Amino acid sequence: MKISLQRLIPGENTRMIAIATFIGLAAGTLNIVFRSTVSLVHRYIFDGGSSFFGIDKGGLHLIFLPLIPAAGMLLLIPLSLLFPGEINGYGFTKFLRKVNLEGGVIKARTIILKILSTALTIGTGNSAGVEGPIAQIGGAMGSQVGQIFRVSGNRMKVYIAAGCAGGVAGMFNAPIAGIFFASEIVLLGTYEISSFAALVVASALSTVVTRAYFGEHPAFSIPSYHMVNAYVEIPLYVVMAVIIGAIAVLNTRIFYFIRDKYAGFSIHPQLKPIAGALLVGFIGIGFPQVMGDRYDFIQDVLHSGGVPWILFVLIFLKILATAVTLGSGGSGGVFAPALFIGAMIGATYGYIVHGIFPSMTADPGAYATVGIGAFLAASIHAPMTAIFLLFEMTGNYQIIVPIMLSAIIGTIVAKKIYADSIDTVDFTKEGINIHEGREVAIMKSLRVGAAMTEDVDFVSERANINQLLEIFRLAKSGFYFPVVDDSGKMTGIVSMQDIKNLLHKEKEDRVCYLVGAICSKNVITLTPDDTLFTAMELFHLKDIEEIPVVEDLENKWVVGMLKRRDVITAYNHEALKKGISEQAESFRMICGD
Repeated sequence: MKISLQRLIPGENTRMIAIATFIGLAAGTLNIVFRSTVSLVHRYIFDGGSSFFGIDKGGLHLIFLPLIPAAGMLLLIPLSLLFPGEINGYGFTKFLRKVNLEGGVIKARTIILKILSTALTIGTGNSAGVEGPIAQIGGAMGSQVGQIFRVSGNRMKVYIAAGCAGGVAGMFNAPIAGIFFASEIVLLGTYEISSFAALVVASALSTVVTRAYFGEHPAFSIPSYHMVNAYVEIPLYVVMAVIIGAIAVLNTRIFYFIRDKYAGFSIHPQLKPIAGALLVGFIGIGFPQVMGDRYDFIQDVLHSGGVPWILFVLIFLKILATAVTLGSGGSGGVFAPALFIGAMIGATYGYIVHGIFPSMTADPGAYATVGIGAFLAASIHAPMTAIFLLFEMTGNYQIIVPIMLSAIIGTIVAKKIYADSIDTVDFTKEGINIHEGREVAIMKSLRVGAAMTEDVDFVSERANINQLLEIFRLAKSGFYFPVVDDSGKMTGIVSMQDIKNLLHKEKEDRVCYLVGAICSKNVITLTPDDTLFTAMELFHLKDIEEIPVVEDLENKWVVGMLKRRDVITAYNHEALKKGISEQAESFRMICGD
């Protein structure tokens, strides 16, 4: 019996799963390298520095504490000088831009640079998280695989997302959370079954690799959760979710306010991270809990609570310390700080409600547990990621109901107050809605002034129908003409449709009809600064082929006409240009600089 050779060749989905297997194994290995590097930096610089200066003895020796995080930022300078724009600050927004708007071509050196820069930042006590960077590290690995196989843009996104899923899954020992992190945040909630399968494979295998090395322990253990009185506690969790949503917005606003302030400081760029690290160090003298990711302190709060007023103060000091670290130029993510802040909010709230209803509410650790997921969801607008993360970390089904309510309500409240998550603020400032996709982003990046036709034939409102018909006869293209008054301002627009009822009249009678009387007065206009996305929406809405372009809405001096085909031509040209640029960049990176 003959077997067709075609049947022996793996199908497209099979090849994708095989590649996702490699990405998952690689992401797990990189996770081990990354976490080990952070641990080494912390041991030799933070712990070693503490012993050298006697900081661990307390007392006056604590004044030397700011020198340790500052040393980390000092060591960051050579990397920052060698690779400008790739080291400093919160890099996840740039990562999302590359994945969703720029074709997903990420340089291989990103893997090494993120490992080193984040380890120097967090390992020396600066306030940031490792989860965002590990997602970028895994994503960069996925991009490299995509570049090797020269895949399309959509397939490249899947491979990058698979790397991100593997990175996050391995970091938290939470494979399902890794899958939803990649699908909600990296793929922006749009994915197919085949791509989802790639995320599952990469996330699972990365978890297997990290568990084999670190064991099956989660990022931090959480005490057994239970609900004392659902009728009392469910409403209390809802109130907490509203508070968390508001604080999440405050966190985002403070984060970008401080970043923008540091950007405006007239000091050398390499000194800004050092100045930020010194400030974090000074905060750490009184409240050392804000330094690093402090999973150990979160775990203490979950199990044994803490002093309520200290927990409350730590909410805002952690917000400040993280904003200063990343805003001044440190390297890291906001995931771990969000978990810390959520735990502090939940524990503080738990102390209050447990004091009011001692026999009907759980201890503060339970509220801190839910607070972790709720604040994370409200900050990054990814409730499914937060829900499954908490479920996998606790292994307790009872937590599902309060975390679902708190995560969803917290996210809704945060969105109502401020539409952007902590990852999308810069896109909104540029007029880009990253969730709309690359095509819309291109349309919104192009202006009407660059695509319009400036050679426009005008018709005076005093012209008669016979003169208008002659203009139609001589027109090379288009049958829409702006109608202007004696001063040159547009008063309407005229088309063949406007005069079709007058064509049966005798030529001598048509002179009685003036264009100003029969033209359309209610005219849709554009300005040169409008985007082609706005223009295309108007074309679809009104089902027309041309729109006049005026100087501005107040002074309706016609400066051009925009045709539907002009928009399509401009889009195709820009998309082709970006595609060629991305292919050239990919080829250059494959062949070497």
